Amino acid sequence: MSFSDPLGDMLTRIRNAQMRGKSTVRTPASKLRVWVLDVLKDEGYIRGHENVTGANGLPEIEISLKYYEGAPVIREVKRVSTPGRRVYMGVRDIPSVRQGLGVSVVSTSKGVMSDAAARAANVGGEVLCTVF
Repeated sequence: MSFSDPLGDMLTRIRNAQMRGKSTVRTPASKLRVWVLDVLKDEGYIRGHENVTGANGLPEIEISLKYYEGAPVIREVKRVSTPGRRVYMGVRDIPSVRQGLGVSVVSTSKGVMSDAAARAANVGGEVLCTVF
């Protein structure tokens, strides 16, 4: 199966699983997805992730979702840069999500990182998504 927006698909799977109260969700594996999940784990939005083999023999990522007092930790996740409309920003223009309470995931020349890490490294790049 081919996706036009694999990262958007993963974010939608996470959003849907949390609405249903699931503890884990699976998504097809890719390097970009793992990098974004690493940022979400470092920022405390998910418990973790691990590579597994799906029923069809293809590699998948199993994401352990995080809840606090029965409510999902991720309240809102939005895709900013899409395949049809890429959004690039300089280090001074990277948005602050909910006055610093959320995080923007940025793909830079030094790797995928959070908005705070990108500002600290003084690099801009493609804003992939925002999470609150």
